[in-house]
Amino acid sequence: MTDPILSLSDITLSLDGNAGRVDILNGISLDVAKGETVGLVGPSGSGKSSLLMLMGGLDRATGGRVRVLGQDITDMNEDELARFRRAHMGVVFQSFHLIPTMTALENVATPLELAGVADAFERAEAELVAVGLGSRAGHYPSQMSGGEQQRVALARAAAPRPAILLADEPTGNLDGSTGQAIMDLLFGLRDRYGATLILVTHAPDLAARCDRTIRLEDGRIAPEQRSAAAE
Repeated sequence: MTDPILSLSDITLSLDGNAGRVDILNGISLDVAKGETVGLVGPSGSGKSSLLMLMGGLDRATGGRVRVLGQDITDMNEDELARFRRAHMGVVFQSFHLIPTMTALENVATPLELAGVADAFERAEAELVAVGLGSRAGHYPSQMSGGEQQRVALARAAAPRPAILLADEPTGNLDGSTGQAIMDLLFGLRDRYGATLILVTHAPDLAARCDRTIRLEDGRIAPEQRSAAAE
């Protein structure tokens, strides 16, 4: 692989708890190519979400280095990481993380405004239309279903045109048909903007759509497998 968009080198993560030190990740090394779609799979507690958070600079490794778009983000401070994410990454969580006092349009537009985008509300409206929520732009999260809230979260993640999309169990809180629609939208965003997509999932059908699946077991990477999507 040449010029990976994301590279992890010997990543470790340990946390101190009441029962003593717990090793979450143990020597993870991984390269992801530009435009690749990677599914992180494995049993609960294997370190999938922790690994994704490290990729996005939302958590800090105990050891090792994280390089994204050619920049070492390992030693960036919180403000630097926030600016870097805002410019280059979109993150979608299982629990939506929408601001309850803001409308759908405001939830999508506010990060763009903070980034100095001149047409923040116009772009936000276009993204809501793209996920099928043009008519719901003025509604608050409490007035929306779980599927609609996740669509808003997808629009918010996609609006900055990120180079990398990170998704942590994006269909975990949704029923089967709604989850399928969110899957289609997520991969559609990947195709529309040429973004690299890395997602954590327990859903075999979602993992099968990825170019590559990486299985974690006890904080380590198991042998890689290519999915049918890459054939």
